[in-house]
Amino acid sequence: MRGPFEPRFSELPAHIPIFPLAGALLLPGGRLPLNIFEPRYLAMVRDAMASPLRLIGMIQPHDQLSNEGEDTLSESQDQNAFYQIGCAGRISTFDESDDGRILITLSGCARFTYQRHRRLEEGYLMADIDWQGFASDLKPDTHKIDRVHLLDVLRHYFDVMGFKADWDHIENCEDERLISTLSMICPFGIAEKQALLEAPELEQRSQLLIAIMEMASHGESDDAAPRH
Repeated sequence: MRGPFEPRFSELPAHIPIFPLAGALLLPGGRLPLNIFEPRYLAMVRDAMASPLRLIGMIQPHDQLSNEGEDTLSESQDQNAFYQIGCAGRISTFDESDDGRILITLSGCARFTYQRHRRLEEGYLMADIDWQGFASDLKPDTHKIDRVHLLDVLRHYFDVMGFKADWDHIENCEDERLISTLSMICPFGIAEKQALLEAPELEQRSQLLIAIMEMASHGESDDAAPRH
């Protein structure tokens, strides 16, 4: 178990509300802050808070749906609206603002396979999901990574992108938390974020993260090079 408040695999439900959000990545063990203000998602959060496990599923819509919005969904699009793999998060912090917003943090629990959804009267989506194959997400991933190479690539990537970082904190961060945080916060595209989510274990996710940062660094360097 990752912590005393995390669910057991046998407790995970067959249906959870889903929040389709392009470019927003949640990984097991990661933390995702969300600013909720649309009425349907305010209702979703209130209902999730009233449920035993307080779970919400984060899932990425395909590119076309990202551009058009989920309200364009028809029954015929049901199976193809979203990427197949998402990640469920437990509402671990909750704060109401004076202007009607709710600020929450989702703590990543486990990935799931999306099957189908239905729209509830409150306006948000409830999905049928399958947890099979993801039981290990509920435990810390202790696979080894090439940390020296990762930090070398990360320094170059941050330098090229113009990002500042607390390197003391990064160097002291444990492997899984570091990989999860970088995967979630770096400005990668939808396909790259999804690939990081679907990487089976920490070692593969680390290798993929390195490859994405290297490609992004080369791309930025090429764009910045003078033309003759």
